[in-house]
Amino acid sequence: MSLVKQQKISAVEAICFQGQLCNNLPDLWRALHQSYNAAANHSVDLSVLNEVSSQATCFWMPFSLLEIQEALKACSNVSVPNPDHITWWYLKVILVNNTYAVGILSLANVCLLLHNWPRHFKELVSVIIPKPDKPASKAFRPIVLLNTLGKFIEKMVTR
Repeated sequence: MSLVKQQKISAVEAICFQGQLCNNLPDLWRALHQSYNAAANHSVDLSVLNEVSSQATCFWMPFSLLEIQEALKACSNVSVPNPDHITWWYLKVILVNNTYAVGILSLANVCLLLHNWPRHFKELVSVIIPKPDKPASKAFRPIVLLNTLGKFIEKMVTR
């Protein structure tokens, strides 16, 4: 992978999870799933939401073209391809054209106005990257890649 330095991993070292070796794909999947999704089956007490005080609704001012330009400045030209295959560099090239920038601006403003985040922006790809010099069961780090356009609108909201 071009994202990480090449690591020499012993060919005979097996991943050990809860005292047992993971010698096949189902065992490996169980180990990774239980390590990274440990809280998935825990019950949640939703009654705490009844105790949250009601706060005044915050109204958003529509985004401007200046806000698009400011948010783009903070984006790196070097990025990993995301599920939508749009890089930050490509987005910067597209948004130089005001017609396209106004279209993205309209999309961002409508998302806030309707209180709706499109499903496309929620799609992700998870990549597991090996960590060097770690025990085999903790030798992986998950990285989540989100769609670039959704991340861009999130940057505008954050700013």
